[in-house]
Amino acid sequence: MTSAEAEIGAMRHAVIYCRVSSKKQAKMDGLASQETRSREFAKFKGYSVVEVFTDDLTGRVVSRPGMNAMLAYLRKHRKDRCIAIVDDISRLARNVEAHWELRRTIAAAGGELQSPSIEFGEGADNRFVENVLAGSAQHQAEKNAEQTVNRMRARVMNGYWPFSKPVGYKHKATKDRGKILVRNEPVATIIQEALEGYASGRFETQAEVMRFLQSFPEFPKDRSNTVRNQRIKFILTRSIYAGYVESSKWNVSRRPGNHEALISYETFTKIQDRLAGNARAPARKDLNADFPLRGAVQCGDCQTPLTACWSKGSHAHYPYYLCPKKGCYSYGKSIQRSKIEGEFEVLLKKLTPTEGLFKLACVMFEDIWNHRLATQKTRSQNLSRDAIKVDRDIEKLLDQLVEADSSTVIKAYERRINKLEEKKIEFEEKAAACALPARSFEATLRTALDFLSNPHKLWASERLQDKRTVLRLAFADRLTYVRNEGFRTANLALPFKALADFNGSKEKMAHRGRFELPTPRFVV
Repeated sequence: MTSAEAEIGAMRHAVIYCRVSSKKQAKMDGLASQETRSREFAKFKGYSVVEVFTDDLTGRVVSRPGMNAMLAYLRKHRKDRCIAIVDDISRLARNVEAHWELRRTIAAAGGELQSPSIEFGEGADNRFVENVLAGSAQHQAEKNAEQTVNRMRARVMNGYWPFSKPVGYKHKATKDRGKILVRNEPVATIIQEALEGYASGRFETQAEVMRFLQSFPEFPKDRSNTVRNQRIKFILTRSIYAGYVESSKWNVSRRPGNHEALISYETFTKIQDRLAGNARAPARKDLNADFPLRGAVQCGDCQTPLTACWSKGSHAHYPYYLCPKKGCYSYGKSIQRSKIEGEFEVLLKKLTPTEGLFKLACVMFEDIWNHRLATQKTRSQNLSRDAIKVDRDIEKLLDQLVEADSSTVIKAYERRINKLEEKKIEFEEKAAACALPARSFEATLRTALDFLSNPHKLWASERLQDKRTVLRLAFADRLTYVRNEGFRTANLALPFKALADFNGSKEKMAHRGRFELPTPRFVV
């Protein structure tokens, strides 16, 4: 062994611990600069650095991956009496309690803590200085957190969203307003359709919303390629999608945000009303494209919704609908899928109005459209007056709140003010929505009229959601089917019922491939 090798073997081994507070800081030079300074200190002291451990977590917690790995190394090499080097006392911990807990744990693991910034020792003076520095690190961390919270709260109060971006939005840096939320397409449009669909009843349950979002490859999913119920609940309950910001934990009431809304506040209110009245229904695995009529057709003998299944035959599996109610005359008796769905398509084609009747209906719709436009201005003025009245009520309550000295009374006033603020928002948004439409009668109602002219076209879609939409828009109740007889008279939805009644008979409607929409006489 040479003298140099003997000298190296006589060196005490040292490990270095470096920490930054976040992954973002880890990408910068913080960890590298700490390691460089610690290696310089080790060289000065004559130590041989054998390992470097790092963390990108807050110093307020004791258990961290890098710290745990260092402690495990110290225990494994206890006989070497390793030196544990930290660049600064604040890298060890960010509060006094965590600092002393780690100091004791490192010592118990057989390590000796050293730093180029402080001399650790067991004397009264050493411990005093160490306590002061640890307390200073804790104060600095708490002050930084306090300032961060204050700045974020002020951002919310000014109508900005300082938190992580909600799904459907992305952050965009601006010169004068910092980061603001903007639509992230195509996810924003997908969420908009999901929210409006749930508010209108197109999606009856949260499970249907989940299946709708799941069907889009562009919509973000978790590691198992699934849209979770928690994400659906977030999307349905957050006013951020209606263009508002709020923070209950920071006592910031709902207020208009500086970002584009995906839905109106009225739509958001409808969603909350539905959520309050309907329990969440779990997703059913058997509700799929194989049986689109499942749940929409009931047994003609007992009025129980038909179920459906695949039945195993001698050579293949065959699809059937059947009544699941025991005691029913038709219980367990199969109906071929091709038979019941074929008869349904015949029924659906009968809903197609004649060309002349459809054009007449379009003229009637246009007259109604014009009448509604004539009343919008008056309604807008009334809503604006209601909003002003609510604003005055809020001012009165604020005056009373200043004079109140009971915490119970103050909380009651605050709850009342928050409710009035929400009502004011609703009135103002409705008043703004009463303005003249930006699009023409034809552009606005094209989709609805196209569906009325040929509902079977949408049913022919391969998407289960389109087929379920046809069932909800064309029929007011479940269809009744009698085995070996067929469908009984259906209870049509209002538009089709009006067309049939105006025609004089539900049996005189003729199927056509498509009707051209009438050209409007003017554009609004």
